[in-house]
Amino acid sequence: MGPMTDIATRATRLLELHHSGTTLVLPTVWDAWSARAVVEAGFPALSIGSHPLADSRGQTDHEGMTLADACEGIARVTGAVDVPVSADVESGYGVAPAELVERVLEAGAVGVNLEDTVHSENGRMREPDEHAEFIGAVRAAADATGIDLVINARTDVFLKPDRFADPLAEAITRLKACEAAGARCVYPVKAPDADTVRTLLAELSGPVNVIAHPVQGSAAGSLDDLRALGVQRVTFGPLLQGALTATIGDLVSPWR
Repeated sequence: MGPMTDIATRATRLLELHHSGTTLVLPTVWDAWSARAVVEAGFPALSIGSHPLADSRGQTDHEGMTLADACEGIARVTGAVDVPVSADVESGYGVAPAELVERVLEAGAVGVNLEDTVHSENGRMREPDEHAEFIGAVRAAADATGIDLVINARTDVFLKPDRFADPLAEAITRLKACEAAGARCVYPVKAPDADTVRTLLAELSGPVNVIAHPVQGSAAGSLDDLRALGVQRVTFGPLLQGALTATIGDLVSPWR
């Protein structure tokens, strides 16, 4: 099997995992070591977060990395494991959709997170139709390669609730447009509670991603709660790395 055939197989596998009838947990890793550790723990796929990846490189989130930096990090993860990997590429690093897809696939990722906050433009939020159009262009570029790239369209509405009269309605509008444009999953980051998640699941037609802390769970409850709600996908964002940071401190502090 050539590399692109392998990529195509992994992409289709990642897409299938979103529709298995149970909650897909994609632990969020940042390097080859964390990726191998998670795969050895039995997970069928992984996510890479821009925040933990940037931290691991001594850079900053919010596009403090270049796309080349991010892809180097992504390639180290995908080269270390045999499972599908979805990578957070922020708002696309200002790169044209076709180039973004080409670079991400070259780095070995078969899914992407794309958010509607454009940090390279003073952190402005894309308009709903503008973000959907971008998602659609990435979808078209991926489809042209024949690879089932899993686009996870993220909205930051709940991170900026004061900006909107009705954050929930705004999130639904944005994410419906992204689904229509070809997103395979949507991510209302920091949805505040179980009722909000329940409404999002009812209003949206495809998988919804929820962020969780590996110990404290999510704003919508524990893994069992998320399964009961019907949440299709969970990632950890920077929270797994953050939990390990505290643990490392605990391990070494007696040796001061």
